Amino acid sequence: MWRRCWRSGLPHSARPDPGRYSYLANRSEPHAGTLPLALAHRGFAPDGGENTMAAFARAVELGFRYLEIDVRASSDGVVMVFHDEALDRVTDAGGPVAARTAEELAALPVGGGGGVPTLEEVLLRWPDLRLNIDIKSDDCVRPFVELVNRLGAHDRVLVASFSDRRRRRVLRLLDAPTASSAGMTVNALLKLAAPLGLAGPLGRASRVQALQVPETYRGVRVVTPRFVAACHAAGLQVHVWTVNAREDMDRLFDLGVDGLVSDAGDVLVSCLRDRAAWPQDGTR
Repeated sequence: MWRRCWRSGLPHSARPDPGRYSYLANRSEPHAGTLPLALAHRGFAPDGGENTMAAFARAVELGFRYLEIDVRASSDGVVMVFHDEALDRVTDAGGPVAARTAEELAALPVGGGGGVPTLEEVLLRWPDLRLNIDIKSDDCVRPFVELVNRLGAHDRVLVASFSDRRRRRVLRLLDAPTASSAGMTVNALLKLAAPLGLAGPLGRASRVQALQVPETYRGVRVVTPRFVAACHAAGLQVHVWTVNAREDMDRLFDLGVDGLVSDAGDVLVSCLRDRAAWPQDGTR
């Protein structure tokens, strides 16, 4: 069914309407049907250098329109693109990201490549790119909001966080509607509420338009046909992370999920091309 719909250019009948959140409306042409979201996890960095400008450039070269990234604040209040709380894993330096200035972080090679980029650099370098942004720390909330408001980037970002408290604070401070995915608590509540038909009211109350979940969590299967159908009936998209094997991609797309987050960007592109859901010229 999915393949027939994508080839005809029509949206799947059960797929949620993105409504006023154009971020979620992934179309190859202005009036074409909505395609599934393909999100390059921290860019495309098979040899290291995650969350760097080089990794993002590689993803863009593959044709990705969406990136999944992480942000933290520097000691001088600049929004930096970096996953871990500490620098040790991917740089030669140590200690917390929050203890260094933006200038100091920019000079630290990540995975042997370029330094830690700012979110503003990424937004300005690729003005058509859409960013799924995991806000990792409370000190990043206000500078993140100020940046998005200043650049008017509300339609280009989706606000994500494991902390629903932090996520809701961001949404309250933004001056225009901005897409958001559920944090850990709301994800768990929606998983319980979906079979009862209560996912819609809970999703609206929680200000979420998407659930971003692993296929299984601590041995419990999260993504099932019933769960996806219930989320769609409630107007919620389902995005699954982090999916790197081709057989898993095919199985989840056949199940009807709305997006996949993957480290294996080249494999995901091949999967979607085979499903006629990736434009032939590579642009999205």
